[in-house]
Amino acid sequence: MDMNQYLEVFIEESKEHLQTCSEQLLVLEKNPEDLSVVNEIFRSAHTLKGMSATMGYEDLANLTHKMENVLDAIRNNQIVLSPELFDVIFLAVDDLEAMVMSIAEGGDGKRNVMGVVHQLEMIEKGESPVSSTIAEVAAASAVLEKEEMTVGGYDEFEWTVLQQSKDQGFNSFEISIGLREDCLLKAARVFMVFEVLEKSGEVIKSHPPVELLEEEQFDQRFTIAMVTTESSDEIKNKIMKVSEVEQVVVNALDLEHLRYAAHSKEDKVTEIPKQETNNAEHPTEYDDRKKQAPVKTASSKTIRVNIERLDILMNLFEELVIDRGRLDQISSDLDNQELHETVERMSRITSDLQTIVLNMRMVPVETVFNRFPKMVRQLARDLNKKVNLEINGAETELDRTVIDEIGDPLVHLIRNAMDHGIETSEERLAKGKNEEGKILLKAYHSGNHVFIEIEDDGAGINKDRVLNKALSNGILTKETAATLTDKQIYELIFASGFSTAETISDVSGRGVGLDVVKNTIESLGGSVAIDSKENEGSIFLIQLPLTLSIISVMLVAIQNEKYAIPLSSIIETAIIKKADIMNAHNQQVIDFRGKVLPLLFLKDIFEVPISQEEEESLSVVIVRKGDKLAGLVVDSFIGQLEIVLKSLGNYLTSAFAISGATILGDGQVALIIDCNTLIH
Repeated sequence: MDMNQYLEVFIEESKEHLQTCSEQLLVLEKNPEDLSVVNEIFRSAHTLKGMSATMGYEDLANLTHKMENVLDAIRNNQIVLSPELFDVIFLAVDDLEAMVMSIAEGGDGKRNVMGVVHQLEMIEKGESPVSSTIAEVAAASAVLEKEEMTVGGYDEFEWTVLQQSKDQGFNSFEISIGLREDCLLKAARVFMVFEVLEKSGEVIKSHPPVELLEEEQFDQRFTIAMVTTESSDEIKNKIMKVSEVEQVVVNALDLEHLRYAAHSKEDKVTEIPKQETNNAEHPTEYDDRKKQAPVKTASSKTIRVNIERLDILMNLFEELVIDRGRLDQISSDLDNQELHETVERMSRITSDLQTIVLNMRMVPVETVFNRFPKMVRQLARDLNKKVNLEINGAETELDRTVIDEIGDPLVHLIRNAMDHGIETSEERLAKGKNEEGKILLKAYHSGNHVFIEIEDDGAGINKDRVLNKALSNGILTKETAATLTDKQIYELIFASGFSTAETISDVSGRGVGLDVVKNTIESLGGSVAIDSKENEGSIFLIQLPLTLSIISVMLVAIQNEKYAIPLSSIIETAIIKKADIMNAHNQQVIDFRGKVLPLLFLKDIFEVPISQEEEESLSVVIVRKGDKLAGLVVDSFIGQLEIVLKSLGNYLTSAFAISGATILGDGQVALIIDCNTLIH
């Protein structure tokens, strides 16, 4: 039976089961007495084992089986839970995730997991995993490296070739080759070794595979199986002549042992469904419920769709939106009532269709948030801190394009909160706080935006420390520093290379985090703001657009050219008289509701050719970036409409303050203004 047709479903369901394992392990760690959680993890592991064995991924099935044995002992009260035990199980889940990712990327799902398997076996025997020495794990890994090619490492065809070669008088060798630690061109040395061996005989197999060797995705060692008429010493001497080869071990292949080992491995794999049958002989309460569950009804309500198909659908719909604008324009030009009614009806239908298409692309932020509990747990152990991560609003939905981009910024902010924000238990108790720090990750909708808050109850931001660091780095002068508000001081930490960490660690201190966060979020059309109180905590507020592909804009005219300003940046529009304009610090400004508002003349910024004389009154679009406001001076307002955002392409990436372009109903191209770049 061809299993490839089920591969995509296998990968998706495996990810879901592993996610369940991660989430429930975190719950179990907080509530070790709750055996229902253990049952939930066991069911996911058991299902994953069966799926992996069916699909032929033996390493995945075997590791899951070892983990399943430990979980079974836990739920039968044979093993006492401990932080070290959780570390090992989380390590096993990490390895399983890596294997599934390998399969998803077209690999074979194989991985050296001897270390974690050894620890799981010790736990199963009732021994502490900590007592396993490094030497034991290293020895186990070495055994695996030796056996990966010999024990079941050859398929039927390869074994037949080796057997026939032996019958014809050829020698079969397995050659382990080690390169020097300082070898720079590993792929080149591998090529030279292969060239030498292919002149002496025929290469049957390599570990890692040739593709990985060519891409240098291996340590300093690799193994090759070959048949040749030459002796082992002759082969060894030839390979040792290759530059930067440090060690060569040539072993003769025992084909009888190889055949027996391959059969043994097949028998082990066939035992897995048998074990499942044995488990079925003792049905649990869950099994009874499962039989009664209306599985058929649930599965019929959802369908898995490849994301590429949704992208194609979105692109086609964007073209439809452009044509809809064109029809609107033709309808108003011809002034035909029947055509006008038809276009109006088509506009309503496409608006409904637009809502459906955009909703299809919406993904819950839960897909990003799910990775953080495990990350926070590990980081808390590394930093020797007690931290509780609370997640609210994980069901809030965002466009997939935005979801793909916000993961790394959120990782930076959470790591920043744990390293700089949350204090150690001793420091918190000395301040009269709960010894366990709290990080709140919250998402919610507001208008056409999604807001994500990262709040901690840690030390907050020390304004004086930030100012002193900014002054020493030359980011600002003493005169400027004296005029800054608290929020402006907090925003200094977004400067490139800025870090108040006194020591550089794996977590932070290099000053490469928060400026990347700000740039990434602003590139998505969003913004990030900070609020903090010393010794009480900090809040990072991220504002993101719901979608990036179809946006609402205000269309404006500058001389004979048309420009689009995103409505998300606009506060209001105004008509002002030239006489109201004042000068301050070489900048033209106006008094706007008691505030000094700088004016930006777009015709000068974009060097628009002058073809009309200016009037006595000016049209101004007031835009905002965070707490900063500015007035964009244009010649006239055309109106509001929905447009499709198109990239300018690789040749125009350096165009100042232009984020893209759109095609209007009359066929003209309007450039979309990037307000974030205009307001410094």
